[in-house]
Amino acid sequence: MNLNLKALTDPSAIVVCATAPGDPPTGVSGAPTDNNIMIWNAVIFGPHDTPFEDGTFKLTIEFTEEYPNKPPTVRFVSKMFHPNVYADGGICLDILQNRWSPTYDVSAILTSIQVKYRQCSLLSDPNPNSPANSMAAQLYKENRREYEKRVKACVEQSFID
Repeated sequence: MNLNLKALTDPSAIVVCATAPGDPPTGVSGAPTDNNIMIWNAVIFGPHDTPFEDGTFKLTIEFTEEYPNKPPTVRFVSKMFHPNVYADGGICLDILQNRWSPTYDVSAILTSIQVKYRQCSLLSDPNPNSPANSMAAQLYKENRREYEKRVKACVEQSFID
């Protein structure tokens, strides 16, 4: 898809840039809010064979006029206990920081957070060596049973949210 410079600075172009053709990936969805095309609501289902399985986690995606050259800000709205998620829901993920590429769309972002087979999957493969939540990182490394217990509490809370 070719976009001119005006399209990159036009907020209505975010829908064009942020969505990819084809079927949406399984277990993730996202759409602009009713009153602001620069802010999206998203949902991720916890990936199978992880402590997050069966959870339904809400996120927000906030774009700036610099998208797609700069990544959007992605935050969990749902409570999350994870080594790479800050207390405010902010996400420490390389593709949202130093490995961002303008080719990433909303589907790529959400599947990088959710899907197990992706190279940099946040929920399936936490990185306790680069923690945003030091308690979660410590438990993940030293007491996996307690870590999974706290994650399961977030999964149960996601049913209510």
